[in-house]
Amino acid sequence: MKPHLAPVEVPDPAALGLVQRLCDLAEPYADGPVADELFAAAMGQTNAWHARRSPFFAALLQDPAETPAPTVGEGVRTPLVPAAFFKRHEVLSVPREEVFLHLTSSGTTGQKSQMFFDEWTIRSAQRMVARIFDHYGWITPEQPVNYLLYSYEPAPSLKLGTSFTDNYLCDFAPARHTTHALRHTGSGHEFDVHGCIAALRRYAEDDVPVRILGFPAFLYFTLERMRAMGLPPLTLPEGSLVVLGGGWKGHADRQIGKEAFYAEVTERLGVPGDRVRDTFGSVEHCVPYIECAHHRLHVPVWSRAAVRDTGTLRPLSYGERGFLHLVSPYITSVPAHSVVMGDLASLHPGDACPCPLPTDWFTVHGRAGVSRNRSCAVAAAELMKGMS
Repeated sequence: MKPHLAPVEVPDPAALGLVQRLCDLAEPYADGPVADELFAAAMGQTNAWHARRSPFFAALLQDPAETPAPTVGEGVRTPLVPAAFFKRHEVLSVPREEVFLHLTSSGTTGQKSQMFFDEWTIRSAQRMVARIFDHYGWITPEQPVNYLLYSYEPAPSLKLGTSFTDNYLCDFAPARHTTHALRHTGSGHEFDVHGCIAALRRYAEDDVPVRILGFPAFLYFTLERMRAMGLPPLTLPEGSLVVLGGGWKGHADRQIGKEAFYAEVTERLGVPGDRVRDTFGSVEHCVPYIECAHHRLHVPVWSRAAVRDTGTLRPLSYGERGFLHLVSPYITSVPAHSVVMGDLASLHPGDACPCPLPTDWFTVHGRAGVSRNRSCAVAAAELMKGMS
């Protein structure tokens, strides 16, 4: 068995056995009544787990159940917790000594989500990522690659979720060489655009694939600078892969559409469009959402998604825009198994995508409103000021 797919065990097999069964499902996009029934039962166990350990969550369960039932499943209790709640409150469902990993959601200033993970929670989330990468054939232990990471270079005190995720993704193929776009200076990070360009030119002459991971805006600024410098397009080696995440926060005025952006990546770097994928995720909800070859964010078997009206929070129908509501029973450390994100999204049925994946998918349309809260991408975007 590939090491990233090795079994992990819930904290209490008697109380969380159905959560274990759900997270052990090997096919990341399985669907149907059996999967739905298991998901609902696992949510019931996770609700009970947090209610016994978190007075905050127990109080939420005292509220009347939603009528009609929420779109995440008939009879499934999903009290709504805004992701922003975790920017102001630390709420644990495990003893602090059982915290295995502490990650934050934002940059060097501003409000930060403080998320705490026991070993089961973070390992099960990592295994979800591994199962999706394995589904697409992206775990290649025999094939070394060169990495260009559009994320923060690790530093001793760095606890950002994006940095943790991008460095974990490097475990799926051995590294011949790694370049970080955001270089640690000792007092912060700086965007090294010329270092990125030099790495791409060097990697294009190598004989191993390239994997580009991280914030899409940084990659776009790199390609823009290459064009401005009059550099010819590159052809990265066959098998190269681009997996992006984090959005364009802070540079919405310079954001281009996905189709145009992906076409630019193909034109400037020679990476086919089906090898360029965006992702969605957050430190408050670590379940991975990775685009299919047709660039749809399909919902994996370990989670469910709904969209809620921005005024009433009632569940909306397919195609309507509202707050993205994400649900998964995997997390035992913090009652963050039913989180309303600050993102506007629309949900769509699986058969509305040409790919063979059967599960629902969603489109993110941007952040809702104007907030003083900052994400990793916002902080990172500020490092690009002066590049225009």
